[in-house]
Amino acid sequence: MRLRRRGRQDRTVDTPAAGDSEPPVHGHLELPAPARLLLTAGWNLAESLALPVAAYAAGDRFGGQGAGMIAATAAIWLTAVARKVLTGGVPGLLMISGLVLALQTVLVLATGSVLLFLLQFPVANLALCILFARTAPTGRPLVARLAAEVVALRRPSAAHPGLDRFFREVTWLWAGIFAASTAGLAALLAFEPVSVFLPLTSVVTVAGVAVGTAASVVWFIRMMRRSGLRVRFGHA
Repeated sequence: MRLRRRGRQDRTVDTPAAGDSEPPVHGHLELPAPARLLLTAGWNLAESLALPVAAYAAGDRFGGQGAGMIAATAAIWLTAVARKVLTGGVPGLLMISGLVLALQTVLVLATGSVLLFLLQFPVANLALCILFARTAPTGRPLVARLAAEVVALRRPSAAHPGLDRFFREVTWLWAGIFAASTAGLAALLAFEPVSVFLPLTSVVTVAGVAVGTAASVVWFIRMMRRSGLRVRFGHA
């Protein structure tokens, strides 16, 4: 009788209370130590964004706008080649920047038309929309790849349906943001003068990225709470 009673007590202890809403922990996501995280993200952003901007500024100063676009495109593709040779792969963010810059350069150099020059902005957003949308329904959504490369996010060893669904849905979110930006810039190009269009281009782009980033972060936090995932930082 004592053994049977003890077994009942054990089962009672192992059973969670009816009002306990704490989700079970199914795994964890790992980020590098804060200093290394900043270094990794900074390096990726520098080679994908800062380097082509610097190359453009140098080329534009010595040879005009066309030379600047060529210099920026050459710089980013030389970086991609160096990455391929040294590491065996090209980061997704670097590849995206290279493709978009190449497309913009072709449009700028095609003719001296002001319209074609301005058309690069909605076309670049359309290209980004297509890139994200193509990978969203696959097993390797682009946001998952960027998270692994830009901030070195390490996923649980086992497949996690909640996390996989999050990356697919957020990739669709970014495809939608770039689609909305494309439509907005196309409307501005059709109805606004150049003096108004160019400043508003920056506003639309920055606003879209800010909204997408904020929505992604909030979505990520909610997903972790529902799925029982935790984020931990590695050692320096």
